[in-house]
Amino acid sequence: MPFTVSEVSRDSEAFESVERVVIDSGTSFFWAMRLLSRQRREGMFAIYAFCREVDDIADEPASKEAKLTDLGKWREQIEKLYDNPSGQTAALYPTARALMGAVAAFNLRKEDFLAVIEGMEMDANGPIQAPSMQELKRYCDRVACAVGRLSVHAFGVPGNRGYAVADKLGQALQLTNILRDLREDAKVNRLYLPVDLLEKHGIADRVPEKVLAHPALTAVCEDLAQIARRRFEEAEAALARCSRRKMRPAIVMMRVYRKILEALQARGWHDLDRKVGISKASKIWIALRYGIL
Repeated sequence: MPFTVSEVSRDSEAFESVERVVIDSGTSFFWAMRLLSRQRREGMFAIYAFCREVDDIADEPASKEAKLTDLGKWREQIEKLYDNPSGQTAALYPTARALMGAVAAFNLRKEDFLAVIEGMEMDANGPIQAPSMQELKRYCDRVACAVGRLSVHAFGVPGNRGYAVADKLGQALQLTNILRDLREDAKVNRLYLPVDLLEKHGIADRVPEKVLAHPALTAVCEDLAQIARRRFEEAEAALARCSRRKMRPAIVMMRVYRKILEALQARGWHDLDRKVGISKASKIWIALRYGIL
């Protein structure tokens, strides 16, 4: 059994460590997380730092065996986190120590942490190239929706309503990331565009750079963008059934990523080297508009 809130003292060093990870990353999630109370914000910072660390392992220029070994060590950390009735921290990474209070306070589920690691193991075992639509959905569930399920616990909306948001918004965010990062992924031989759409539009190649140079790429990307747009609409409907106050960070992230998707579609799919994003000022305005006002 994991420890209780009363058994966990605040580890200032660990919290400073995860806060640095969040700030240094420049993540769009920063302004959304800033809307939370201190305890919930620190919990989200710890969740984000965990995700960042395992993602970095999957992306590092190391052998598959080394990546899987390091991800396996994080599996051990999660097991220790949930089988530590006395709250002993000596064997825990700083980020795992920062997670202790959030696990106790917000009833974060072990299976969601493990699902995130499984998603990173999919990348480590890869490179993933043209997965089936079903496999892509499984990947999104592990690397994005599972993060959402952890997040809605930290926001204070656990249960089916929160999980519905995590599912739809997680898919929308990850599909947007895939469309945004086509060139960067291709450079490391990854291609997350689903084979179902490649075949639909007559693309026989599976080599990432060749797919990106194919004349039918625009049709594939627009189809995937339309799926992402539907997921955003479904996420908005799911959010309407939740407390707006508690789900302000999710609303802000939805608005930020919707703008990124719109910018990608406006740019088109022929000039993939032209970066698309939104300014820091725009992110702050969205946080004010949808998170505070």
